[in-house]
Amino acid sequence: MALDVAPGEVVALLGRNGAGKSTTFRAIAGLVPARQGQVRFGGADISRLPPHEIARRGLGYVPEDRRIFTELTVEENLSVGRQRPRAGAPAWEPDKLYALFPNLGELRRRLGGRMSGGEQQMLTIARTLMGNPSLVLLDEPSEGLAPKIVEQMAAAIIAMKREGLAMVISEQNLHFARLISDRAYIIEKGRVRFSGTIAEIDADPAIRDAYLAV
Repeated sequence: MALDVAPGEVVALLGRNGAGKSTTFRAIAGLVPARQGQVRFGGADISRLPPHEIARRGLGYVPEDRRIFTELTVEENLSVGRQRPRAGAPAWEPDKLYALFPNLGELRRRLGGRMSGGEQQMLTIARTLMGNPSLVLLDEPSEGLAPKIVEQMAAAIIAMKREGLAMVISEQNLHFARLISDRAYIIEKGRVRFSGTIAEIDADPAIRDAYLAV
C-alpha cells in the first residue's frame, strides 16, 4: 500500500467494512506491527517506534470506538490530551476547541459517560487536538451519528483544515467524504485499488460498484 498526505490536506481512505482501513491506521500509529514496507512521518521512518513516541512526534489518532475517560469531565479529558505546541502544527487550547465544537463548551463540566455518542466523538477529536498534532488519523468520524451531528462534524473538519492541519479520514460514507476531502484512496483487502479525486469516483460507477457498494 502506498498513500501520502501533504500539510493542510484532507485525504479520505474509503472502503467496505473489513477492507483494512482501521488496521492501516493502527499500523501507522504503531499499535500493530508493520510487516513490511515503511511508514514515514515528517521525513523520518516511524515504522518501528512505539505508539507513545509516534504521538510525541505529532501524529494524532482518533479511533472508531472513541475511548474517552467516562469518569472525567470534558475539561479533564482535554487536560489529559495536552502536549506542548510544536513547530509547523496548529496550536489548540480549550477555548479554541469550544469554539470549534460549541456542544462541548456547553458541557465542559459534564462527565464523559453522560454524553451522547456525537458529543463523545467531538470530545475524542478535541482531546486529540490538545496534543497539537500536525497530522490526525480520524477513523469513521461520521459512523452512527445523527445527520445534524454529521453536518457539524464536516464543518469542524473543514475548520481544522483551514488551520493547516493534515488529516486522513477513514470513511464508508461517500457523501461525507465528498464534503471534506481533497483526494481519496480506496482500499480492498489492505491494497490500494484507486487513488484520485471524489469527482473521479463519482464519474465512474464501475469503481463504486467494485469497491464501495454493499
